[in-house]
Amino acid sequence: MREVDVTVIGAGPAGLFAAYYAGFRGLSVAVIDALPEPGGQVTAMYPEKLILDVAGFPSIKGRDLVANLVAQAAPFNPRYLLGTLAEKLTYADERPVLGLAGGERLHCGAVVVTGGLGSFTPRPLPVAEHFVGAGIVYFVPQPAELAGRDVLIVGGGDSAFDWALTLHPLARSVTLVHRREKFRAHAATVSRVLRLPIRILVNAEVTRLLGDGTVTGAEITVRGGAAELLPVDTVVAALGFTADLGPLAEWGLRLDRRHIVVDSTMATNLPRVFAAGDITEYPGKVRLIATGFGEAATAVNNAAVAIDPGAHLFPGHSSDGT
Repeated sequence: MREVDVTVIGAGPAGLFAAYYAGFRGLSVAVIDALPEPGGQVTAMYPEKLILDVAGFPSIKGRDLVANLVAQAAPFNPRYLLGTLAEKLTYADERPVLGLAGGERLHCGAVVVTGGLGSFTPRPLPVAEHFVGAGIVYFVPQPAELAGRDVLIVGGGDSAFDWALTLHPLARSVTLVHRREKFRAHAATVSRVLRLPIRILVNAEVTRLLGDGTVTGAEITVRGGAAELLPVDTVVAALGFTADLGPLAEWGLRLDRRHIVVDSTMATNLPRVFAAGDITEYPGKVRLIATGFGEAATAVNNAAVAIDPGAHLFPGHSSDGT
């Protein structure tokens, strides 16, 4: 049986910043994540991709952002419980008690849920079921491994266009295929890709993959047109993800689809349980890492008052007295 002031569930960017901020407020903190290392989806999906919308960094690789956040929290000695699920939530003396996979219990002053979108599974490319791991990838953790290859990217969202930008300087060729004419990606990113010698096929689908065990080509069919065969070494299926809240869905949290509803203090409907980052929902919600940082600070400051009603909501600036 362990005791801690604040338990953060989710070790992505928002969770790591929440760990720092809890330490800054003089609170002991534990960080729980089902993944085996910190960083959440950034580490798992795009550690080498450049992130462009973090304040103060014109651009920063996902891996470097995570390393900086871990270093920022390190002076406050957060306890990392990685590769661990928080399965149950109960209360003892009006304080949250988390039941962890394996039977441990963690008594908390407050809980801050920063679990991104929960556990995530890539949406499959229907024609690729026989090639996964042999030329079909859903993440590109090491872009350098695709140097000199003919790469086909399938999708029209942010991930598809981000991979196009990342892989263009490395690959022999990059082709992007999207089944619609309009893209879901950020307009500025789309504009950058359109200025590069990257072939983009819209209203098109991958109808067949060629190869004996390993992908060697792809058949692309444009709506109303004939099929075209492309030489392809690697297919990046950037079709999005399905999210699963896992045990969190059974806690009694008020949900809006797969998101946790919070108020302006980042409080949920459960006592002493707060949330921050992509997992939250409220009117006007914007899902950005930058937004998650502010929400994490708001959640921790309000959690501090819930733990000790005599505490000040605003602790002062970190630069005060230095």
